[in-house]
Amino acid sequence: MDDKSIVELYLLRDETAIKFTSEKFGSRLRNLAYGIVKDSQTAEECENDTYMEAWNTIPPKSPGEYLYAFLARITRHISLNRCRDRSRLKRSAHICELSAEMEQCIPSPDDTECRINDIALSEAINGFLCGLDEEKRNILNIFIRRYWYLDSISDISKRFALSESKVKITLYRCRNRLREHLEKEGYNV
Repeated sequence: MDDKSIVELYLLRDETAIKFTSEKFGSRLRNLAYGIVKDSQTAEECENDTYMEAWNTIPPKSPGEYLYAFLARITRHISLNRCRDRSRLKRSAHICELSAEMEQCIPSPDDTECRINDIALSEAINGFLCGLDEEKRNILNIFIRRYWYLDSISDISKRFALSESKVKITLYRCRNRLREHLEKEGYNV
């Protein structure tokens, strides 16, 4: 069943929408959650919570033909919240490490002007990523694996058959280019 048909079932409040969603996207959503929470049972709970959130969210909102992206965003949000809840007193070193890396090239969220221009920042980042040539788009895959899927450096190096030092250097250079691009767009980093 295609995404548009599944969304239509959600809009009609037909419970089979969840069944079709699970069949089509369940393993991908669970893998996304597992990459963040690093626990099979919690990943499965995050997947199920995603279906509930989708059920509650889709009637007023419609993801159209981008159902997986819509669901992945929900799963990622739920998974990150689970990590935060699980480690309220002691922060997860992995998430702190990634946050620190991105703080070097993304404007501070505490800046009022940054909050107002959130959409413009998103467009500037997308412009940077879309402006990469073919060879550099492979860097985009590494960047996404690290900062969206929260993969470790060793996992990324295995996935792309690169050394860990090559992955680290690639990410470092990409963050620097992103910082330069955002500064050209008028963002203070």
